[in-house]
Amino acid sequence: MKRIINSGMAIGVMFCMVTICHAQAPEMPQPTKEHELLSQFAGEWTVTAETVPTPGQEAFKCEGTESAKMVGGFWLIGQGESSLQGTPMNSVLTIGYDQAAKKYVGTFLCSMDSMLWKYDGSMDDSGRKLTLETAGPSMLDPTKQAKYRETLELKDPDHKVFTSFMQGDDGSWTKIVTMEYRRKK
Repeated sequence: MKRIINSGMAIGVMFCMVTICHAQAPEMPQPTKEHELLSQFAGEWTVTAETVPTPGQEAFKCEGTESAKMVGGFWLIGQGESSLQGTPMNSVLTIGYDQAAKKYVGTFLCSMDSMLWKYDGSMDDSGRKLTLETAGPSMLDPTKQAKYRETLELKDPDHKVFTSFMQGDDGSWTKIVTMEYRRKK
């Protein structure tokens, strides 16, 4: 009899704890308009890219693919595959919106180097052009740091363009990468 009472009490205490915990559980956050704007960049894409690492040099050209999807409605995750001068390259782009800081944030990494690029940015009023700021090794002199400004713009539902600019010592911006994305049909 004592065992039955103790079991009943244990079940009652557990039920109360579950009820209290459930009642105090915070409401799960929901994606905002800023998060939803990122979804337009998701999809399966073919990519053509042109890179001019230093002024006066011949541009490198390559083709590849990107598979970009939304995770939880909060994060755009893009995985790219291409080949640069015969060397396979893989990349990962993450972009989300930090509600507390009121800005877009993200990262970029690729298999060609060990740098983790960290982004802060904003969306223009049209909601179709995202501008991201970052810093990292200069393309002209890897022993120096440089600022970069990168844009991701949706030209139409099946065409987006990524452009990267590097700031020179004189403060001017030079385009170093242009990537044209076409949605796969």
